[in-house]
Amino acid sequence: MNSKNSFLAAAALLSLSLAACGDRETPRPAPPTDEAGHAHDESKGRDENERHDKSEAHTEADRHESGGEQGHSQEGGHAEALKLTPEAQKFAGLNIAPAGPANLTETISLYGTVKPNAERMRSVAARFPGVVRSVNVKVGDSVRQGANLASVESNESLQVYNVPSPLGGVVTERLTNPGEQAEGQPLFTVADLSTVWVELSLFPRDRSRIRAGQRVQVKAEGGLIGSGEIVFVSPLSTSATQSLAARVLLDNRDGIWTPGLYVQGEVAVAESSVPLAVPASALQELESGLSVFVQDAHGFEPRAVKTGRNDGRKVEILEGLKAGESVVSDGSFVLKAELGKGEAEHGH
Repeated sequence: MNSKNSFLAAAALLSLSLAACGDRETPRPAPPTDEAGHAHDESKGRDENERHDKSEAHTEADRHESGGEQGHSQEGGHAEALKLTPEAQKFAGLNIAPAGPANLTETISLYGTVKPNAERMRSVAARFPGVVRSVNVKVGDSVRQGANLASVESNESLQVYNVPSPLGGVVTERLTNPGEQAEGQPLFTVADLSTVWVELSLFPRDRSRIRAGQRVQVKAEGGLIGSGEIVFVSPLSTSATQSLAARVLLDNRDGIWTPGLYVQGEVAVAESSVPLAVPASALQELESGLSVFVQDAHGFEPRAVKTGRNDGRKVEILEGLKAGESVVSDGSFVLKAELGKGEAEHGH
C-alpha cells in the first residue's frame, strides 16, 4: 500500500471513531420554536391565574359567610327595613304621605266651661196676672216656637189663655206649678242651644295675645272636639282670680256641647311656615332616638331625625329627612311594634 492510500485509511478510521463517541451521548432537544415557547408560557400563566382566582374566591366566600363585609347590613342602610303587603298595610291602618313644607300654629291653652248663648235665651211670663191652671212642659223638654207652655186664667176677665214659647229650644227652667199666681214673674226659661258660649279664663300675662276673631279649638273629655271663634274679651277681671273672660261662639246643632261641661281651648295666636315637617303621629321613640318610618323600594325603613318647632299637630324636621320622601303618618306605632318584635327574635 502506498503512502496516499495509508493517509485515506487513517482519516476514515478517525471519522468512524468520532461517530461512535457521539452515539453514546444523549442528544439535547432543539430549542422550542417561538410559537411553541409562547404557547407554553401562556399555559403556565393560565394555571397560575386559575390558582390565584380560586384562592381569592375562597377568601371572599369566607369573608361573606363570616359577615366580615356586612354586605347587606350597610348597603343603603336597608337591613332593618320592614316589608308589608298592601293588605297588611291596610289592616294596620297605615297612612303614607310625602314630607314637605307646612304651616305651624302657635297656640295658648285656656280652660273654661260651656254656657248657653245668652243672646238666644228667653224668660217667659204670663201676659196678664192670674192663676196658673196647667203646665205642659218640664225642664229638658224641647219645644218649637209658639208651643203652649202653660195656661193661665186672667184675674180680670176670668178667661183662660195660653203662654206660648217665644222661640224654639229647650226648657232650662220651670218656675211655676198649677194653682200658683202668675204676677208678671218669669214662669219658664227657654234656650236655643244650637249655639253655645265657651267662657275661657284668661290671665293678664296672655291678655295682649288674645283678641276677638281668633280661632279656637275646643276639647272635652270623651274625645269631643269643636272649633269656634272668639267673639268677646272682657275688659274687666274678676276680683277673686284676677282673670278675664274670653268668649267663644261654638256651633252646637248636634247637641253634644252641654252647658256646664268643662273644656280646654287652644287659641291660635301666631303662625309660621317651615320648609319640612311631618305629622306629630309619625314620630316614634326608638333605640336610635326620635325616628320616622320612610317607605322606599326596600320596605319601611326607620330613620332617626332631628326635630324643631312643634305645634302639637305637625313637627318641623331639621335633619334626617328630605322633602318628598314618603313617611308613615298614621299607624307608625304598628311598625315600631313589628321592629321591636324582630329585634327580640334576632337577640335569641
